[in-house]
Amino acid sequence: MTGSRIGVVGLGQGRHLARWATRTGLDVVAGCDLDPARLDAAEEIPSRSPDWRDLLGLDLDGVILAGDFDTHAPLAVEFLDRGVHVLSETAACTSEQEGKRLIAAADSSPASYSFAENYVCLPHVRLIRELVGRGEIGRVELIEADYLHGLSPEAITGLLGPADHWRNRISATAYCTHTLSPILATTGAYPVQVAAHAVVDSARPTAVVMVVRLSTGALAVARHGFLQGEPDSHWSWLSVRGDRGLVENVRGRGDDAWSVRVRMEPWAAPAGQVREEVVVPEPMPLGGEPVERAAEGTVAVLAAFRDTIEHGAEPLVPVRAAVAASLVGVVGAESLRRGGEPVPVPSVD
Repeated sequence: MTGSRIGVVGLGQGRHLARWATRTGLDVVAGCDLDPARLDAAEEIPSRSPDWRDLLGLDLDGVILAGDFDTHAPLAVEFLDRGVHVLSETAACTSEQEGKRLIAAADSSPASYSFAENYVCLPHVRLIRELVGRGEIGRVELIEADYLHGLSPEAITGLLGPADHWRNRISATAYCTHTLSPILATTGAYPVQVAAHAVVDSARPTAVVMVVRLSTGALAVARHGFLQGEPDSHWSWLSVRGDRGLVENVRGRGDDAWSVRVRMEPWAAPAGQVREEVVVPEPMPLGGEPVERAAEGTVAVLAAFRDTIEHGAEPLVPVRAAVAASLVGVVGAESLRRGGEPVPVPSVD
């Protein structure tokens, strides 16, 4: 018995997701990309087209949207309207209006919308969420998340690409979901207000800091972009301070980066002594073998998408959480324009 029939829009990152989708039991039968070279290279996908609309006429159970960062919401609405389950990477929406249309489409569709936010399921984030959920550090007061790249100026220029590349179309605050989604998933909160600041004041900031007030009353600080000094070029760090202690992943290289430091203050510890330890997340199996740690988030997202399609399981990151995280980037852009003034985040209810 073959798995659910899946199409993929965008065969850059989408081809990477397609390979893992196949390994998690999904049947990738169609793909599209505007780049002829990418289409030709994806020989493992039986049906390929330069036009995503060609996928609308196929008998698909689900679609993975992995095209340009700022193009996903209209495509998601089209597929949801046709009863096709959607797994969308990067930003869920680029405006409040897009977010509302996406939520309305997901609410009225027999299919589901899932956000392909793999950072929610990276090993250290899963462990931190478990510890916080168990009340190990008490009530969350401050939560911080980093998504940073330590790259040379030349490498940054190369990554940004030509003027019409999507990275040059979006605000410096837009690519914030790798920090905001883990923050929201860990706290169970929604963003209420955002104040955004460029690390270096310029016409095109390459790093931003966003201070976000959460619906629980806690404060969140999210940093993303290009800053030097992190152990690896693509860095994910999550730190949660509660009223009884702290959990955060270790700032180390390689496998050390997935380990979590736990500290409980002596007055809050049952033994009346400082509790401080480093906990290593349990490995994630796939087909009887452990998944490489950096790929665990991707595997978890795709396995959850499969279970949503085939068993009606709740999406791992559903539409409202996806829109809320994406709107932080939208509102953050407005805060930048106002010189860091706090700006309210629209409700996703």
